[in-house]
Amino acid sequence: MGTLTPFTPDARTRELLADAAEEVGRVTDGRIGDLVGRALLATLTETVGVDPAGRVFVITGDIPAMWLRDSTTQLTPYLRFVEHSGQLADLVEQVIRRQFGFIAHDPYANAFNDGPTGAHYDPEDVCEDPAVWEQKYEVDSLAYPVTLAHALWRKTGRTGFLLDAPAPEVLRTVVDQLRAEQQHDTSPYRFERTTTIPAETLSRGGRGSPVAETGMTWSAFRPSDDACTYGYNIPANLFAAEALLALAEIAAEVLDDATLADDARALSAELVAGVRAHGIVPGPGGVPIYAYEVDGLGGSLIMDDANTPSLLSLPLIAPTVLDPAVWAATHDVVLSPANPYWFEGSVLRGVGSPHTRDRRVWPIALAVEGLVGTPADRRRLLRMIADTDAGTGRVHESIDVDDPAVFSRPWFSWAESMFCELALTVVDDERSRPTRFDRRGSPDDSAALRVGD
Repeated sequence: MGTLTPFTPDARTRELLADAAEEVGRVTDGRIGDLVGRALLATLTETVGVDPAGRVFVITGDIPAMWLRDSTTQLTPYLRFVEHSGQLADLVEQVIRRQFGFIAHDPYANAFNDGPTGAHYDPEDVCEDPAVWEQKYEVDSLAYPVTLAHALWRKTGRTGFLLDAPAPEVLRTVVDQLRAEQQHDTSPYRFERTTTIPAETLSRGGRGSPVAETGMTWSAFRPSDDACTYGYNIPANLFAAEALLALAEIAAEVLDDATLADDARALSAELVAGVRAHGIVPGPGGVPIYAYEVDGLGGSLIMDDANTPSLLSLPLIAPTVLDPAVWAATHDVVLSPANPYWFEGSVLRGVGSPHTRDRRVWPIALAVEGLVGTPADRRRLLRMIADTDAGTGRVHESIDVDDPAVFSRPWFSWAESMFCELALTVVDDERSRPTRFDRRGSPDDSAALRVGD
């Protein structure tokens, strides 16, 4: 981590995490408990660094940059503990402050350096800002920090990090930029990269493929960091709509900014209406489903990607704005051969991504499949992830469906956090499981549209 000092969990934090991992082990088995215990500690001690000024920087694992999306999802399991650990609450707050600082610096960038180091994914990129690792504009990069901030506020009552600069200005920037990209052709944003890989650059001089105005907000890249085929990514728009409602609550109840709250709610409604008008398409057999991407000109893409926001993850990230019937039909398509990135082999089956090789399943997608499924699904998928770590004790980016020893990224913190969230939810299931004297019925009888803890 260079000049950064690794984060050191205090005794209370270690106790909370050890107790959680021990309970996972009791509910599942000792090995899964050990994997969870190691992952919960490793994310804190190996990806979180603190500089001399007390600022926090979170790397993704084997890439030395901080993604706005990844740094949010990496912290998701710890939100369960912030009411009981002041240190963890402080950590989440410091991460949000850093995220807001990054957005204030460049709201189009997805990943940043720890200061103006000059490091870049590709030194030849158009963006020469030494503080920016990569300037791939992704709608979720604005939405994820907002939802993390909202969660910390609701769980702890803390407001200082929302009142201090640059938070109020950043929240206004989020609304204004999402609205500006409803009319993308007037946007100043361009991204071009000299490459033979189409997913690594944008067409039309860096503007991306043509789109019509639909009420939705445009995104250059997917949460996989691959370029969008069509500029309106449906899960990203629904996630943004949900995040805007959270932003409106912050604006109204913390900032006392009625104008910002009204603007956020109005934009959220426009995004949802745009998805309803343009993002729902006939699926197999003519049943309405969510497309993954559309352009408003008749182009649509039926698929899903392992990275979140995904169509599969909508009950987790956009629970109040999705259409339950449309999502249920979409769920069935995503987890079937109708999704060109759903793979099945002798060991694994699940959702992969065009970001990685053919016939690779992502543990992130397996965890999401469990989190939106039934308690039985969660246990099965938790076991599947644990049994396909190739003996490394790590959760990988993608895994060959026939040979778990063939995988990408030996260290991927986002995947490990999703594995932990799934395991902790299995414990939640066990706690709520009816006893033999409880006549309410089996928890497996209820279809789960799980929203976070």
